[in-house]
Amino acid sequence: MSTEQANTGPASTEQAKLEQYGYTQELKRSLGFRDLVVYGLIFMVPIAPFGIFGSVFEGAGGMVALAYAVGMLAMLFTAASYAQMSRAFPMAGSVYTYAGRGIAAPVGFLAGWMILLDYVLVPGLLYLIASVAMNSLVPGVPVWLWLAAFVVLNTVVNFFGIEMTARINRVMLLAELVILLIFLGVGVVALAQGKGHGGGSLTPIYNGDTFSWGLVFGAVSIAVLSFLGFDGISTLAEENRESARAIGRSMVAALVLVGLLFIVQTWVASLLVPDPDALVKDGDPDGTAFYDAARVAGGAWLAKLTALATAIAWGFANSLVAQAATSRLLYAMARDRQLPRFLAKVHPTRRVPVNATLLVAAVSLVLGLYMAERDDGITLLSSLVNFGAMTAFLTLHVSVVVHYVVRSGSRDWWRHLVAPAIGFLILGYVVINAKVAAQKLAFLWLAVGAAVLVALLVMHRRPALAGIEEEEDGK
Repeated sequence: MSTEQANTGPASTEQAKLEQYGYTQELKRSLGFRDLVVYGLIFMVPIAPFGIFGSVFEGAGGMVALAYAVGMLAMLFTAASYAQMSRAFPMAGSVYTYAGRGIAAPVGFLAGWMILLDYVLVPGLLYLIASVAMNSLVPGVPVWLWLAAFVVLNTVVNFFGIEMTARINRVMLLAELVILLIFLGVGVVALAQGKGHGGGSLTPIYNGDTFSWGLVFGAVSIAVLSFLGFDGISTLAEENRESARAIGRSMVAALVLVGLLFIVQTWVASLLVPDPDALVKDGDPDGTAFYDAARVAGGAWLAKLTALATAIAWGFANSLVAQAATSRLLYAMARDRQLPRFLAKVHPTRRVPVNATLLVAAVSLVLGLYMAERDDGITLLSSLVNFGAMTAFLTLHVSVVVHYVVRSGSRDWWRHLVAPAIGFLILGYVVINAKVAAQKLAFLWLAVGAAVLVALLVMHRRPALAGIEEEEDGK
């Protein structure tokens, strides 16, 4: 590509839009549509159901494939809202930016505060799950040492820049898909040979004996954990070298691809579960339900292979992109002086938010070590991550309506009113049916955020976003 082409291409156009809002292009624009899709797939983990299959199976009364299908549908409405807002405001910050600019800066602060509950906690959750899994495979190495190793490895990779992260993402995605294909191949052959309980059974998608929408949505509140991460694509808006439309398109593409993979693998696994009635009744306290199904299909080697793949996917691949996304959110909020300014520091040669990356690593390490000492550590973290994301997504849907319909007078009723409203209602139902413990802690986090906002207002430091104050002053 010639220099003239580079200066007039999509990256140049998006950089100009960024500068219109008062920001300087500091991060490196090097990611294309394929990189964004791969990033989203890795963040969501194509084999994510391996780790939480038993919990979803129990919650859905065995209809685990249906729970993932409904979860995908719900997230597609949210992805559509992200697509609309990413076109309007093509910059890092995710729902913090969209709510702040689409509604008001203080609302954006609270939305960013709630999404932080998801973004800051999720790397620690991933490190913890992976470390526990590795400890079960190699008992001689304690959980804390595995956790520390994962944190250090991912921090080093992220420090070397987003291009290094993207290259590793492609390799890890290929490895995960190979493992998944092995499981599906062995599983389908096993079902054809009469193993499991009904090669043509439709019970994973519908079971008349247990079906109820309340049951399904209760399971969806767990299953959506596997879909969290598609929104992380929006945090790379300032590293996207194509037009802003690539952000929304890559979100939808990643969601559909991973959703189909979730449905297929959980369908096959459901038919291979040794004792489905006992799993629904007693749950899966040890988190081994998927590996037990793999053992039925291919023996101990397949059970160990799927367990090892889960540990590496969650502890390295997924947490790698989670750390990158979290650091970009912190960078965006700090750049607007809504978090300490030092978090906005960008490395002069690596072009990454270095201080934010190091802070995420430190928080993940401390949080992971603490939660590893609790019996309910993984369960509590999972609930909090889900609740933080869901409440932030609710704000996102409102921001679409306010920005496009109320302020801009849009008459595109489907994309700017109906679709966001449907997404809001689905997620609202999921939030209402969330665990009480998660609700209490999440609302406590929201109360702290509200207190911080009030303190900022009292000190005459009202949250403000670049470009907005200037526009208001000119009116």
